[in-house]
Amino acid sequence: MENEQSLNYAIKLDIFEGPLDLLLYLIKKNEIDIYNIPVALITEQYLEYLKMIKALNLDLAGEYLVMASTLIHIKSRMLLPPPEEPEEEEEDPRAELVRQLLEHKTFKEIAESLGSRPLLERDVFTRAATPPEEMEKSERDDEEELIEASVFELIEAFHRIVSQMDKKELMEIDLEKLSLTDIINEVMDKLTLTKNLTFEDLLQGKRDRRRIIYTFLAILELIKLRMIKAYQTSIFGVIRIFPAVES
Repeated sequence: MENEQSLNYAIKLDIFEGPLDLLLYLIKKNEIDIYNIPVALITEQYLEYLKMIKALNLDLAGEYLVMASTLIHIKSRMLLPPPEEPEEEEEDPRAELVRQLLEHKTFKEIAESLGSRPLLERDVFTRAATPPEEMEKSERDDEEELIEASVFELIEAFHRIVSQMDKKELMEIDLEKLSLTDIINEVMDKLTLTKNLTFEDLLQGKRDRRRIIYTFLAILELIKLRMIKAYQTSIFGVIRIFPAVES
């Protein structure tokens, strides 16, 4: 019973991103034309992400399930044969979704642009960490732009690592009582010593499912608290975790 309760801690995913963000991520990942979305493919991948999110003990907001229903509905409409003699030209079933995506994308770009502007009297605050200087040149191409990873890229990277582990190693082991606070402190202690870490670094020596999930939840909690940041040296590349401020 205690083992089940210990995994009841859940972080709401909508703190970070919403269902439209997930769709934009999938469109970008698959290099799809936003005006011509292959709904069957995107629906399948979207539902797979929902499974990954649930497996990582993240609390799904209702909007994600509503979007899943919307995608399935659009997919079914597109599978219907067109009427033999349509009275008027029928609107593409994807049109409303495309409109929402374009509108959301525009707002995100505006928000990111505003967020990148320098703050008034910014020198009063602790100087932000500069991950590019922390990375050795051998780890990245000088021409590559350092990109902040989205929560969906974190989920995918984490799921990929776990799926590569031997399933025998992912057994539930309840030899010690775990708390998210303890794991958060572990992550911060490691970052204090090494300045940056990959997921593999953080999971080194951790093979039981509870510790793996707690490590991921700790990363998300620290990102939410703006204590750490996750970056990639290229789109969908290796993700490294950095302290949000220099020590």
